[in-house]
Formats: sequence, C-alpha cells, structure tokens
Amino acid sequence: MPPVSQRLSLSMPAFATLTVALAVAAAVFLSACSPADAQGGPRPGAGAPVAQVGVLTLQPQRVELSAELAGRTVAYQVAEVRPQVGGIVQTRSFAEGSDVKAGQLLYQIDPATYQAALDTAKASLAKAEATATTARIKAGRYDELAGIDAVSKQLHDDTQAALKQAQADVDAARAAVRTAQIDLDRTRVSAPIAGRIGRSAVTPGALVTANQGTAMATLQQMDPIYVDVTQTSAELLRLQRDLAEGRLQREADGQARVKLLLEDGSTYALDGKLQFSELQVDPGSGSVTLRAVFPNPKRQLLPGMYVRAQVQSGVQAQALLAPQSAVSRDAQGRATAMVLGADGKVQARVLQTGGVVQGQWLVTSGLAAGERLIVDGLQRLRPGMAAQVAAANAVGGPANGTAR
Repeated sequence: MPPVSQRLSLSMPAFATLTVALAVAAAVFLSACSPADAQGGPRPGAGAPVAQVGVLTLQPQRVELSAELAGRTVAYQVAEVRPQVGGIVQTRSFAEGSDVKAGQLLYQIDPATYQAALDTAKASLAKAEATATTARIKAGRYDELAGIDAVSKQLHDDTQAALKQAQADVDAARAAVRTAQIDLDRTRVSAPIAGRIGRSAVTPGALVTANQGTAMATLQQMDPIYVDVTQTSAELLRLQRDLAEGRLQREADGQARVKLLLEDGSTYALDGKLQFSELQVDPGSGSVTLRAVFPNPKRQLLPGMYVRAQVQSGVQAQALLAPQSAVSRDAQGRATAMVLGADGKVQARVLQTGGVVQGQWLVTSGLAAGERLIVDGLQRLRPGMAAQVAAANAVGGPANGTAR
C-alpha cells in the first residue's frame, strides 16, 4: 500500500478534473434558464402577447344638427305713450310695472278746455243747420215761382247757390264737432296695446304738450317675445350648400326649432321657432340677423336679456358619431383615431369633424359605417400592431345635439 503522501499526490488531478466538470455543468444550466422563465414569461421563439382593445362598431344614425348663436331678447311689440293734446295731467290710473289691457285708461288730462271747444262746435253746427233750413225753404219756393215765370232766372239761381252754401257750412260745422270730439277723447290717454307698462315719466299736475319728445310711459308686449341672434354669412352659405346638396334635410313642417340657454346656464322650458332672417349682411360684422319667437307666459324672459339660442340647421340622416375620448390630435393639429381592421391590425385614420353632437364628434370623413373604432386601450397601440377585441358595442338610434 502506497504511503499517504503518495495517495494524495495521485488524487489531485482527478479532483481538478471533477471541479471543472461541475462548473461547466452549472454554466450550461444557468444559460438554459432565461429571466423570462424565472418570471413565467415566454421563451425565445414564442409569439408576443396580442393587445386587448375595446371597440365601437360605427353605425349611421339620424342626427338633428343645430348651431349655438348668441343673441338678445326683444319685446314683441313696443309702444311709447305720448299725449296727442296738451294740458294738465289730472290722474294716473295704473301701477308702474303692471300688466295693462289694450284700451285701458292710463292718464286723464284736464278736459275742460276741450269740452268747451266741443260745445262751441256743436252750437256752430246748430246755427249752420238753421241757416240751411231757411235757405232750403226759400229755394223751394223760388223753384215754384220760376216754373210760372213769376221770378227772374237770376234770382232763382241766387237762391240755389245760397242753399248749397248753407249745406257746405253745415258740413264744415259737423267736421268741427268731430274734431273737437276727437281732441276731447284724447284727453283720456289709453293703452294702445296690451302688455307690461314701465315707470311713469309724469305725475298728476304735470303739464304735457301734444306729440312731445318725452314719452309718458312705455308699454312692452312680452308674450310672445322675440330673440334676435346673429350668424356669420359664411355659416349661412355652408348651411344653404348642405341643404342644396342633400347632406342636410329640413323637418317635415319646414319650421326650424330653437332652444334657448339663459344667462345662468339653465335651459328655457319652451321651444321657439325661427321666424325669418334678414335680407342683407351687416357690412361691419359680416353677419346676418335671425329672429326667433318664443312663448313667454310666465314673463320669465325680459327684453334685453343675453341668451344663447340653439338654432336647428337641419337633419343628417346618415351621420357617424365618434366618442371624444377616441379622437386625439397629432402634431399638426389634425383629428386622428385608431381603427381595428379586418386583418386584426391597428390602423391610424385622419378625420374631418363637423362639430360636437351630444358629447361626440360628428365625423364627416375618415371613417365609414361598420368599421371598428378603438375606444379603449389606446395608450399601448401603434399603427400596424396586432390587437384583439375585448368588448364590442354598436351605436344606433336617434340623436339630437349642437354642432359647434
């Protein structure tokens, strides 16, 4: 048996060989285990995960388009009350700010002078009628005498002329009576229209003159009430072109409905109708005035209020709407959206939009009916990527909205 030192010297090479073999085996094992294996990921050569997206299948729908325009309310009728005769105001027969009826007494001017003028005119009429009676009797008598040649022709002609003059005096006296009666009636200043009357500019005891410049009071009819709004001539031309080319249609009754937004942001409960538009463009602003009429039974709308009117411009029967969250802007400011193609690949589209309808973009070009618009999972997408539908919805049914 060899000594111990000899045995140790003989085993060292074998030990080194064993160590090297163990190191090589560990390296091969570690290289075979990738970090993806440790984390449960795919091995090299396996397919990348497909993106999960939510889509919206676009369907054409009927949409009522309207334009939101700024304007102000205007009284339906306005009448400034002025005296037509002069005199001292005796009484005021209304409460300021109240509603009055047409023909209701507002002021009483002292009628004494006009009553006296009427009495004088009536007396003159009576005198003229008495003179005409005498002339008529005399002319009749001379007619009989002229028939038997008992009077000269000249005298007969004079009596006929005197009768006609007396009848003319009667007509003039009657006209004077009517004039005096009119002046007397005008001492009662009445409401020319029904409406709400404002503050009075005169009080009892004040002296007024006929057709004075200052109105005694102002009446305004507020039910119904007008709303005047302005629209640019360019928008008007575009609307007319869309209607002529069939992209928009009018309602069956041909009346454009109007909704009203008040100054506090609330919506007026009653709808109005567009009555007419001006026949010329304002050269200063390049706009056209449109006038709508609204019922105002509760007098909620007051003349001069600032409002925003949603004027119906037409109906688009085959409109495509896209949620605002699915539309973004590129570096050039163009509206863009992502579409999932039939091959399962993501496509980028550049859109043309016509405004906002019920919180959604009205798409005029760039999308087609039946296409799948990606509305969820947009952050992870790039054009050309493969994607898989996680949820699908269809859009349909009537919609109303404001295109801005």
